This record gives sequence, C-alpha cells and structure tokens, in this order.
Amino acid sequence: MPDPVIKLLSIPSVVAQAGQPRPQPGGLELLLTYLPMLLIVLVAWLLLYRPERERQRRQQELLAALKKNDRVVTAAGIYGIVANVDRENDRVTLKVDEAANMKITVTMSSISKVIVGTTDDAAADA
Repeated sequence: MPDPVIKLLSIPSVVAQAGQPRPQPGGLELLLTYLPMLLIVLVAWLLLYRPERERQRRQQELLAALKKNDRVVTAAGIYGIVANVDRENDRVTLKVDEAANMKITVTMSSISKVIVGTTDDAAADA
C-alpha cells in the first residue's frame, strides 16, 4: 500500500482539487474580516471628526452673535472691546486702549472667545 502523503501529492489528485469550486465565505466570516476596519473608522470618527465639527459649530455661533461692546480675546491673545463689526468684509474693529483711543482691525475668524462677566463689569455696575 502506498504512503498516504505520496498519494495526496500525486498529480491527479492536485488536478482534481483545482477543478472544484471554492466555497464562498459566509456572512459571519465576512463580518469578522471587516469588523476591525469598521471599528477603526468608528473610533476615528468619534475621537477626531465629531469633536472638531462641534468646535467649528460653537465658533460659528460665537461669531454670528458678535456685537458692538462685547469684550473679546483674539487668537493672538489681544484683549479688546468690539467697536464695529463688518460682516460683509469679514472684519472686526477692536478698541484695545480706551485712554489713547487705540483701535485695531482684525478678521472675524481671529476672535477666539467672548469674555462674559468680568470683575471690571461688576465694579462698573456697582
């Protein structure tokens, strides 16, 4: 009787196996194959894309509500009071020193935050 390993490696058995159709993977096998990639995309969306969209939405709301006499801080760290808002030209004029009447003009997108309820406002109201 021939050795089973030699029988499996014989040419007729290799040719016979090559002609048979391969079984198609099932739904569970496909899910397990693509699940890690789907999880990576989901985690990237939750950690990167969604927080950035939320930050942009808050910044757009801040700029839409910007009005005269708001105390603001620019992205460069300059504190000032809004003297004029020119939405058509995307400009904001800030008073940075009331005693010298010094004003600067910056782009609207450079306004990083509006300061609400400072101690100076509370002292002026009293």
